[in-house]
Amino acid sequence: MPVTERVVENLNHALHGLFERDGSVYLLGEDIKDPYGGAFKVTRGLSERYGDRVLATPLSEGGIVGVAAGLALTGDKAIVEIMFGDFIALAFDQILNFASKSVSMYGRRVPLRLVVRCPTGGNRGYGPTHSQSPQKHFVGIPGLSLYELSPFHENDAVLERMFRSAEPCVLFEDKVLYTRRMYRDGVVDDLFRFDYADPDREFARVHIGDPDDADVVLIAPGGLVDRALAAMRGLLLDQEITCQLVVPSRLYPFDPDPLLPMLAAAGRVCVIEESTAGGTWGSEIAQAVHSRLWGKLAAPVRLVHSADSVIPSAAHLERDVLVQSDTIYHAVQEMFVG
Repeated sequence: MPVTERVVENLNHALHGLFERDGSVYLLGEDIKDPYGGAFKVTRGLSERYGDRVLATPLSEGGIVGVAAGLALTGDKAIVEIMFGDFIALAFDQILNFASKSVSMYGRRVPLRLVVRCPTGGNRGYGPTHSQSPQKHFVGIPGLSLYELSPFHENDAVLERMFRSAEPCVLFEDKVLYTRRMYRDGVVDDLFRFDYADPDREFARVHIGDPDDADVVLIAPGGLVDRALAAMRGLLLDQEITCQLVVPSRLYPFDPDPLLPMLAAAGRVCVIEESTAGGTWGSEIAQAVHSRLWGKLAAPVRLVHSADSVIPSAAHLERDVLVQSDTIYHAVQEMFVG
């Protein structure tokens, strides 16, 4: 298999391309200028080429998002980098009460092209306040769309789609995924292949052989792809359970209609996320699938999420709290018992 660029490189190239094509794009964030280029080097090289549109800011997430939303409200395009996704809580008021409402609360539709980027997720030993996956806290806000980085979705197309919607968006970026390679040409590894379940390529699907022969469909965001693939391999080799994995680019709003034929054919659906239990994105997906496929599923939609706990720094304790490949393996296995 040819070596492809890493996910962080793909995102960096997408940002460079966007800045080159569109002079109305601004980037705001903490320590995003060269030579540092951001905590995870996503913004490397941008300030050197587009210095007047790359704005290093003080440590104030609420202020950063507020200024960026103001730029977007006046017709520019704004991208915010939150250094660690945990800190988006400090900008919640600006997202909930200003940016998302400004699209529709002035008596007419007002475009507001704002993207808030959030490095998220654990498995790096960063501890309780730098390892969270806060996606669930932003589900269901009118006028706000949620996306997640994926090794199957080219980031230039994802950014273009977010700005084309003319609504504020949050892009969640799993920190471990940054180091992984992009998948291209339909090849995942020696066992699995991928294609797309819809013409807009919003849903990537990974399968072996005929996708319609899967015993269960897994639905998981991009940050969980590696763990889901490891579980799928084990389930096939150990249990002869064939899984198909669906990876959405946009988490919310989530339209399950393109997936319904494959979900009905499998009869079993498992939704996986790294967020902690309770009021989650996965619960929203399970409800949407259940309401449309009532009577056609062989088992209730299964939810897999992290433990109801803060995230420890110690590697062995962190592993116990967060979803791992064996968590997914055992959850799917249990769907076939009884």
